[in-house]
Amino acid sequence: MKQLILLIWFMVLCTFAVAQDYPQQAIDPAQWADELFASQSDNLNYADLYENYLQLLAHPLDLNTASAEQLQSLYVLTPEQVNALLAHREKTGLFYSVYELQTIEAIRKEDFLKLVPLVRVFDEQTRGGYRSWWKRVLSEENNYLVMRYSQTLEQQRGYTNVSSENSRYQGTPEDLLVRFRVSRPSDFSLGFTAKKDAGEKITWNPSDQYYGFDYISWHAQMQNKGAIKNLIIGDYQCQFGQGLMLGSVFGIGKNGETISSIRRSNVGFLPYTSQYEGGYMRGAAISYQAHKNILFHTFVSSRARDGALSQDSSLTTVSSFNYSGLHRTLNDLNNRNTLQEKNAAMVINFKNRFIDAGIMAHHTQFDKSLKRNPTLYNTFAFEGNTNSNVGAYFNATFGNATFFSEVAHTIGNGWGGVAGVITNVSPALDISILVRHYTRDFYSFYTNALAENSVPQNESGIYWGWQYRFSKRSSLAGYMDFFEFPWLKYRSYRPSQGSEWLLRYQYKASRKVTFFAQLKEETKSRNTNTETNLHQIATGTRRGLTSQIDFVATRQLHLKSRAQLSSFQFNGNTSYGMVLMQDASFDASRFSITARYALFDNDDFDNRIYIYEPDTWLAFSFPAYNGQGVRNLLMLRYRITKKMNCWIRWSQTRYLSKDEIGSGGETIMGNSQNDVRFQVRIQF
Repeated sequence: MKQLILLIWFMVLCTFAVAQDYPQQAIDPAQWADELFASQSDNLNYADLYENYLQLLAHPLDLNTASAEQLQSLYVLTPEQVNALLAHREKTGLFYSVYELQTIEAIRKEDFLKLVPLVRVFDEQTRGGYRSWWKRVLSEENNYLVMRYSQTLEQQRGYTNVSSENSRYQGTPEDLLVRFRVSRPSDFSLGFTAKKDAGEKITWNPSDQYYGFDYISWHAQMQNKGAIKNLIIGDYQCQFGQGLMLGSVFGIGKNGETISSIRRSNVGFLPYTSQYEGGYMRGAAISYQAHKNILFHTFVSSRARDGALSQDSSLTTVSSFNYSGLHRTLNDLNNRNTLQEKNAAMVINFKNRFIDAGIMAHHTQFDKSLKRNPTLYNTFAFEGNTNSNVGAYFNATFGNATFFSEVAHTIGNGWGGVAGVITNVSPALDISILVRHYTRDFYSFYTNALAENSVPQNESGIYWGWQYRFSKRSSLAGYMDFFEFPWLKYRSYRPSQGSEWLLRYQYKASRKVTFFAQLKEETKSRNTNTETNLHQIATGTRRGLTSQIDFVATRQLHLKSRAQLSSFQFNGNTSYGMVLMQDASFDASRFSITARYALFDNDDFDNRIYIYEPDTWLAFSFPAYNGQGVRNLLMLRYRITKKMNCWIRWSQTRYLSKDEIGSGGETIMGNSQNDVRFQVRIQF
């Protein structure tokens, strides 16, 4: 009853706001990212995904050199709109301003506003093509140095003498990050990222690959130097085909954006700039244009990975990978860089205006064998020290329809395949269809293909998405996804099947008021009893309702209200969850203030709710609201000079019925957790 009363209260506020009418304001890029990730899933690393999109905001594409795949990777334009943009560029020549996009009939105003922060236009003088490469690097204005400090103010168990020797943190409680990058679209990029997580130590020990910070990543990239279209040395990521064999972190999965997000863009090699420590290659990658329509892509990589060591007779093996990147305890340090991984791959790519196709080969080798701890669900998990995949992809555009596909085979084992189409049925209706099949013994370590599981393995499914625009003000979008798992999976020790659907209505009531409501339901099977060998499963159903109103009161003041409800039914029991949230941001010329007040009440962990939070520039926050309590956030940005900005962020979670927060070394004795973050950005 309390959830219903609060929801009615929220809808009354929405109705009042919708009745107002104010002038149009440009769309905030952070707001667009919030829409893109409006429906969270446990299978995706949203922190890393969101950081990649923040990097796009910091390093926009050049409209005069961006390819169709690069434009589609923004998830703003439909394939039809991308084709219209390229046709306009081919017919009229180079863009002189991003505002020329408004003259392209296929690009709607709301899409134009979303696209503007992600693209730029360079003229030849700005591009500096007449200067040497080194002089262009030194004179480039698109650069930044970011220094960030974060810390939890309460003492956590891992830093006390109460912890055991193996669970005690070896370092100090602050989280530190330093990042520098200078880049010019389609020309060059140089940068590095250095990070120390809370609990890690700062030390200099080259023999253990410690160079001050626990994690250091760097890259140097050159583009469009004759036949060499792309060359990266250092850390990089790959995105070819539909990401089944070689996928980066740009695949956002099923979400509020129901059309273009299911297709992966064939963008090739990209610098790796994320602070996530598990998703990159390290070595060299090159793209070489042998013919007008033929490119060769190849890379070699050698890097250390974390793995849990186990001793079997005289053979040392690895039972699992560690993707967290945390090296705080003695156990973490013992598992740090225990496995050497080498990768090599080649892609032959044929590309013209309508077809993008290629064949691929990828080989991975470890210096130790992977041997899983025996459980029922991982009977067909990868074991050994080598894995080789071969595959092919084919993308084509025919009129208003875009077809995309990829098939891959693990030599000596299984295979995976994905195929789909996106088409504009009418000016008002877009649809997308995708089918997928991954056998239980298909293995790929760098993949972002669309899947219900965390990896494309042991799954078959069909997805159908659509979006209908009633007018310039309102639209309705949704998807349905049906999937099955032929073999056992984690927490489901029988073959099973499930489904998922989403419905999202968006309405721009006035030039300053936007409203959306979203319904989502997901049905999966889960074990009912794991204490006996007689495994039974039952169907669990999770439902979610989200309603949000954005209200731009003035040019400086922006308000956002949100209500999110959830329920979970399993084995005859039903639990509920709720979050009510109010945001306010005030933006003046030299400073801005952002605040949030949220109430949450969730019966159990199955009803936890993930919501994007405002954060400092190039930072991210997707906390899980779980339990009962209050969440407060306050952030101040101040422009010290034209090229120097600073941020101060404070957040607090206060629980109503807890006297202990967290678990293990993260445990806090008390019912409140306060976190602070300080950041400085300097441009040279």
